[in-house]
Amino acid sequence: MPIGEFARRTGLTASALRFYADSGVLAPTQVDPVTGYRYYAEAQVERATRLRRLRDIAMPLTTTETVLAADPVTAARMIDDHVAAFVQEARRAEREGASLRASLSPDGLQTVLKVSGPAFAAAVEQVLTAASVHADPEVLNAVHFEFGPAGALTMTATDRFRLATRTLRPSEVLVTAWGGVVHGDDLRLAAPRIRRCSSVALLVGADGLWWRADGAESHRLRLIPEKFPDHQQMVAGLPEVLTRAVVAAGKLRRVLEADPGPAVRLAVASDSLAIGGAHSEAAEHSLPAVVTGEALDIWFEATTLHPAIATAVGPDVMLDFRGPAQPVTIRSADHGDLTTLVMPVDPRPAEQDLTP
Repeated sequence: MPIGEFARRTGLTASALRFYADSGVLAPTQVDPVTGYRYYAEAQVERATRLRRLRDIAMPLTTTETVLAADPVTAARMIDDHVAAFVQEARRAEREGASLRASLSPDGLQTVLKVSGPAFAAAVEQVLTAASVHADPEVLNAVHFEFGPAGALTMTATDRFRLATRTLRPSEVLVTAWGGVVHGDDLRLAAPRIRRCSSVALLVGADGLWWRADGAESHRLRLIPEKFPDHQQMVAGLPEVLTRAVVAAGKLRRVLEADPGPAVRLAVASDSLAIGGAHSEAAEHSLPAVVTGEALDIWFEATTLHPAIATAVGPDVMLDFRGPAQPVTIRSADHGDLTTLVMPVDPRPAEQDLTP
């Protein structure tokens, strides 16, 4: 078929086809020696179409040649690598652009997103239960903010004994990617004020993250330069769940608050969750529970376990156990997305140190 028809079939322009022919990527099957007209075969349509699609995702010509010659598995991997690098570079450019725009604004601030004030305050307070007030290093008294292309703000805090994460869907998005580590003390002070605002905007400046209610002044939240612990790798490496218990959150919370001992024992049976302290077996309370998996005894520090239960969203709480020495995942059984990991303690020193 002549070059014009081949161009229409493949979506490539005639000039692009001449360029690819001269580059040796897609040569015509025949060239008229007198007129110089180029002709292509039906069998070349698929290759030409794939070439166009690879160039549409900004793949360099040299890489395109390798992809076209590779087997399907290798070609797919090379496409994934190219797209990942392209997205990373685009995000870097977006961050630089946001910083440049901020430098041009009167107050040097660039709005990242807008979110409900009460929802944001509640999420911050829930996540902060896993941060340490007097932490060393300081990054353990902080919340990791991450806003990505999916359009959700994820907040995470950890003191290495607990980890809490919560996701919010903003009402308005102005920057598609941003991340930073925000000082926990500033968030604790800001949360009560933010709760009274119907909506707030989060803004980025050269010296931190800022929040601002509509028509009001901006308030700074300090950023911590330390690297946040690799919580995603830690969560991905958790062992499988051996026992799962679903129990009424309000009842469990009231039992924990009624016996404020320093250590708490959870005993999971086939249809119940027993809660006891380090003082005596008589103090044990048994709550009905929906249980799957093995029976289990596990101990926690009360100050570690109670905040995770107290901030759970919804009427029921789900506890995923991985063994007496592995982190326990605590989350709402039916709605809400607050997830908390809590480390247990060794019962032997707990009994020796805490028994009168």
